[in-house]
Amino acid sequence: MTLPKLSLRLDTAAEPLRKRAPSHDEHGRPLCDFMMIIPGLRDKPKFMINNTIQDVHSVLTHFSHAVVFAEFNLKLNLLWVSIRSIQGVRLEIAGAIQEQVPGAKLVAHI
Repeated sequence: MTLPKLSLRLDTAAEPLRKRAPSHDEHGRPLCDFMMIIPGLRDKPKFMINNTIQDVHSVLTHFSHAVVFAEFNLKLNLLWVSIRSIQGVRLEIAGAIQEQVPGAKLVAHI
């Protein structure tokens, strides 16, 4: 399974994330999830928002062996990532995102 295009949500009328985000991979194995917040991003100029999203996408593409789904909700400044259950990869991805986007904070992982 290849990394889908990073989704950017600007509205709230969409189907709930729990219905869009996959819970299992193509082999039926459960996926893990984590969230990151990038405080204040939605208030930045559009070019900075676009650059940040490109930086995040670049990191997620580097981890395409593990990342199955990713969505950024600009209204909430929230990045949701669903990954394969691979020991230590969650923190490795979060750390790589923080290197590219220093203000990004890991807020929850499931």
